[in-house]
Amino acid sequence: METNNTTMDTFLLEIPKSDSSLLKSLVKRMGWTVKATTKPTPYEQALDEKEHGCVNEYDSPEELFSKMGI
Repeated sequence: METNNTTMDTFLLEIPKSDSSLLKSLVKRMGWTVKATTKPTPYEQALDEKEHGCVNEYDSPEELFSKMGI
C-alpha cells in the first residue's frame, strides 16, 4: 500500500524580474506548482474597505471636524 505523507507549505515570494526565469526552471524541475496572485489596486482596496464598513461618511466638513475634535 502506497501512502503519500508529503506536507505542503505555501510561500509568497517577491523576486527581481531578472530572476523569474531561474525560478520558473527550478519550479519545473522540482515538479512544484505556481499559483499566480495579483495585488489589488488601491481603488480595489478602497472598494473592499467600503464594502466591509471601514469607511465613515459625513454630511458636512463641520461634522467631520467635530468627530476629529478639531
